[in-house]
Amino acid sequence: MDLVVCIKRVPDSAARIKVGADGKSIDPGGVDFVISPYDEMALERALQIKEEKGGTVTVVCLGPAEAGKEIRQALAMGADKALHLKDAGGGRGPLGVAKLLAEAVGGLPHDAVLFGRQAIDSDNGAVGVLVAGLLGLPCVTLCTKIDLDAGKGTVHRESEAGTEVIEVKLPAVFTAQRGLAEPRYPSIKGIMMAKKKPIDERDVPPPSGRLQVEKLEPPAERKGGRKVADAKELARLLREEAKVI
Repeated sequence: MDLVVCIKRVPDSAARIKVGADGKSIDPGGVDFVISPYDEMALERALQIKEEKGGTVTVVCLGPAEAGKEIRQALAMGADKALHLKDAGGGRGPLGVAKLLAEAVGGLPHDAVLFGRQAIDSDNGAVGVLVAGLLGLPCVTLCTKIDLDAGKGTVHRESEAGTEVIEVKLPAVFTAQRGLAEPRYPSIKGIMMAKKKPIDERDVPPPSGRLQVEKLEPPAERKGGRKVADAKELARLLREEAKVI
């Protein structure tokens, strides 16, 4: 079974983010970068399926040259090979990213393509679905369980009504929700083997879309809290000052 997992390099959620000197990007100084956590869950499930059914896991990453660190981590976890779409400029919207990934994935053997539900930096949650549309593949989002066998996938996904169980023909696209799998730590052996695994590096053209960041700024500082005497006073303040009721 040929599995493709698309991962993204993002700032660690524990990092203290500062706006860069250009006012349009973050200051990378002192910031650790990691595989986006939902992508890491998707990768872990793909590795588990490979161990259960056999086959290969290929990692695809669109990102700067520095993303090689995260790609090597994925290989150390157990992925067999990787494709690095080197994008020095960034600045692409979800559709621009999806077009590049769809072109790359379309040229690879794939019974299933896995994404995280969203990247934790941009939080768009759109790329996996867009790639599925561009490739003409069925897509199941917010997956908490994925089983693949004999040309079909059986998936549990979250919905407002509870858990849905869906069967879908392969090849298909899936996006991982929290609870799908707990990512493993790379072993020493895995880290050493990762150094010998192949990474296909390809440069991508500069973005041609209209989406660009004009300004980036931190959220306004929160004001201190206030104590109120009783519920009646709280209701008055919410109505007259906060104007939320």
